[in-house]
Amino acid sequence: MLFDGASTNGWHLYNNGKIDTQWIAKNGELYCNTNFRLEHQDIVTDKEFGNFDLKFEWKIAVAGNSGVFINVIERNDLATTWSSGPEYQLLESSNPDYAVPNKRSGCMFGFAPQINAVEPKPQGQWNQSEIKQVNGKVEFYLNGVLTAQQDFYSPAWTDMINKTNFVHFPEYGKHTKGHIGLQYWLKGISFRNIKIKEL
Repeated sequence: MLFDGASTNGWHLYNNGKIDTQWIAKNGELYCNTNFRLEHQDIVTDKEFGNFDLKFEWKIAVAGNSGVFINVIERNDLATTWSSGPEYQLLESSNPDYAVPNKRSGCMFGFAPQINAVEPKPQGQWNQSEIKQVNGKVEFYLNGVLTAQQDFYSPAWTDMINKTNFVHFPEYGKHTKGHIGLQYWLKGISFRNIKIKEL
């Protein structure tokens, strides 16, 4: 279990260690609220992972936008989780970005539409997601449906990066081991049953 249901043990603020943030554990959920008096940044696992099968449940506020990052490299010269880590997109269907096919839930954010079309459950209901990575080959699933595939060692992946704004971030998508990250955004997001199996 990456989340014990009662604390933020095993997680810390990206590049800032264990300090008070908007991420709180409550009622079995790891929740990002909108209290701007606290640090509002992404959190990452204390541990790094390479080959793994990650499963988690999530629900999101109306018009919410969040994500789960993989292979995140934590360094002071990298200001954000997304400077290095590809993102499993989480998006509520009333968000304006939902009109963009490669930004819908289950997509690898900014790269390609869902391989198989699937809608997230209605706002306020729990969705099930899965990320599998073995030797640089990754698969995303949303509610049991395969939504994305990528080989991070392939020339095609490098070419895809070069056609996006991520080309300006030298470490982006270059790693196949790193931290798991949860993205803060302006709307609430909740996670539960976050578990990982190392392969």
